[in-house]
Amino acid sequence: MTVRAIRGAIQIDRDDPVLMQEAVIELVSKVLEANQLTNTDLISLLFTCTPDLVSDFPAASARAMGLEKVPLICAVEMAVPASLPRTIRLMLHCHTELDQDQISHIYLRGAVILRKDIAQ
Repeated sequence: MTVRAIRGAIQIDRDDPVLMQEAVIELVSKVLEANQLTNTDLISLLFTCTPDLVSDFPAASARAMGLEKVPLICAVEMAVPASLPRTIRLMLHCHTELDQDQISHIYLRGAVILRKDIAQ
């Protein structure tokens, strides 16, 4: 098994804890599914949010979906002028048999513009 990092992002319509929870669950679930991962394959998850998202921690939503034994952390994304607002980003570290070029990085909703070359 190899250690890999998988990226993803999703945008929400407004700063709301329910919308954040739904988005985090959607993003993490799609990353796991697309890369054939289970919770036991996970090493850690790093979430960042743009500075306009303050209603909840994305890690709380990940814990609620059963990732309570996986190390999780949240941080604030840099406030770059004209950057995509209301965006939750993910860096997931895992054990996998997939080669680097087989990894599926997942960009959903408005976040597809961040990586049009690989967005789902």
